[in-house]
Amino acid sequence: MFTGIITGVGRITAVHPLGATAQHGKRLCIQTPPGYLAGVGLGDSIALNGACMTVTTLDLEAHQFTVEVSAESLAHTAGLDRPGAVNLEQALRAQDRLGGHIVTGHVDAVGRVLHFAPVGESWALHLLAPPALAPYLASKGSLTVNGVSLTVNAVYDRPEGCECHLNLIGHTLSHTTLGQLQAGQPVNLEIDLIARYVARMLKTPT
Repeated sequence: MFTGIITGVGRITAVHPLGATAQHGKRLCIQTPPGYLAGVGLGDSIALNGACMTVTTLDLEAHQFTVEVSAESLAHTAGLDRPGAVNLEQALRAQDRLGGHIVTGHVDAVGRVLHFAPVGESWALHLLAPPALAPYLASKGSLTVNGVSLTVNAVYDRPEGCECHLNLIGHTLSHTTLGQLQAGQPVNLEIDLIARYVARMLKTPT
């Protein structure tokens, strides 16, 4: 379980195939900020750009760890198949403060950046989510974008999907990878957990 509050920005430094076919996944080596892995052990969960992964090897002196990503996960996420910066969040502990919202680390879909530009002291981010996510997106609701908990300002249903408008403050831009977004870029999306269960209850006969 996670909160969507990013605790560090790391970098995928190497990607190694786990086999010779498309059915095989990849092993990622991630460089972290100094001290980030203190208290982390083998088997612990760390979210990479919003996708929950298991630590398979750990090098505290080099500030590095590895994860193994299945072909299924690679096919349904963005930004985990090549070197580059990634948002990091360690799994929530029972005594931690829930600063964002309840995040599972399971990516529901890959969306696309439509617009990203400064507006006053902040930045406007417009995303297109797949049509299947539209019922779970609402104004003032929560949406996780590349692992970051954000508040949806407005939603517009389009034939091609659900257009979501969000606003990013300077702190978010400087402490996550979202400041590097560009129009057309794919992003990992996770809908609000409560919205998921409410939709399920409404569909199930009683």
